[in-house]
Amino acid sequence: MTPWSEMLRVAARLGVGPEAFWRLSLREWRMLTERPGRTAPIGREDLRRMTEAWPDD
Repeated sequence: MTPWSEMLRVAARLGVGPEAFWRLSLREWRMLTERPGRTAPIGREDLRRMTEAWPDD
C-alpha cells in the first residue's frame, strides 16, 4: 500500500503544493526526497564504459 498521506505531508514540508505533488513523476519524487550524499547505483552501461576507459592491467 502506498503511504499517500505521509508522502503529501513530506511534500508540504518541502513546499510542494498538492497540484504540483500529483504532477510529479516517481523519479522526480525520489530526487526531491533522496537523502543528501546518497548516489544512485552505477548502471551496467556506465560500468562497461569505465572498464574500457580504465582497464585493470
